[in-house]
Amino acid sequence: MNVTEFFRGNIYNASDHGGIADLNASSNLNKIISVLIIVILFITMVSLGCSMEVYKIKAHFFKPKGVAIALLAQFGIMPLTAFCLAKIQQMDPIKAVTVLLCGCCPGGSLSNIFSLALQGDLNLSIVMTTCSSFAALVLMPLLLYIYCRGFPGLEKAVPFADIMKALSLSLGACAIGIALNHYKPSYAAVIRKVGLSILVISSIILAILSSIAIKDTLWMALTAEIVRTAALMPLIGFMLGYGMSAICKMNSRCCRTISMEIGCQNIQLCFAILKVAFPPEAIGPMFLFPLIYMTFQCIEALLLALCFRCYQTIFKTPAEDTGKQDTAAIKQGGEITAVSAEQMTKLCWRQEEELNATY
Repeated sequence: MNVTEFFRGNIYNASDHGGIADLNASSNLNKIISVLIIVILFITMVSLGCSMEVYKIKAHFFKPKGVAIALLAQFGIMPLTAFCLAKIQQMDPIKAVTVLLCGCCPGGSLSNIFSLALQGDLNLSIVMTTCSSFAALVLMPLLLYIYCRGFPGLEKAVPFADIMKALSLSLGACAIGIALNHYKPSYAAVIRKVGLSILVISSIILAILSSIAIKDTLWMALTAEIVRTAALMPLIGFMLGYGMSAICKMNSRCCRTISMEIGCQNIQLCFAILKVAFPPEAIGPMFLFPLIYMTFQCIEALLLALCFRCYQTIFKTPAEDTGKQDTAAIKQGGEITAVSAEQMTKLCWRQEEELNATY
């Protein structure tokens, strides 16, 4: 069944849902928005790849507990949370598929920033984001198919082929970034800086054009059930992610990192799929749901970071449990030098590579 025919036949009504068919007066505007979304996704994933170093991936492959827990929680907790919220509130198919799509997305790069704010393990956060992005190529379509079966006919209407194309684009961009950082690290540093500037400018332009495109129907995306869902999803992800990590006996630093990874979804990918894979007249103003989700995601993560800093100030010394005391003593040139755990790991990998090259 064609996705446009399904949504139009089941729920689409211009007067009730304010579909972008009314907003489609300028097809050029929609094309510009679609291109900008793809550009933002591409830059975000290349920058993520440029932050990833091969030795970090190797180190976590030998100790995969944290990454395994994060992947299990990411593709277990969030899709199930999205499905339950959609069913409990009896959402119509287009709202349900939008919420499910957001819930099935991999972790986003914002989790790296919030992990840093919560003094988590930044290296673990970057590795988890990268691994979940690659795992999403298989797990995201599979989970969408499984959970869409809870809504009659929806599993036949979801454009899985177009979703796979968007996922392939994001993974290809991430792989390019990893390769650049490995073979041309000087280029990777420039790309991260320039990419951030382009990303900020593109995001501002996208926000302006999107507000122009949906200025008359913005209120239709801000219904009580959508706002409630956007507020609860990241909060549940943060809480259950931390709880699951604690049950698995991870240290508090890793628990905070995994918590941020689970609650922070890849909003850029969700935007791209909704805008590119679904026809504008079918998705309507619901393509703004990722933006609403991101707003609550950032507010809640910042509040958690503020609470953590207050707790740390009152009950603990600033250096406690931050990982700053994770040092080791090594002998270099006859002197004992203190290095961080990260530096120690990197040094070990370099020594191993030198030995392999020697033999």
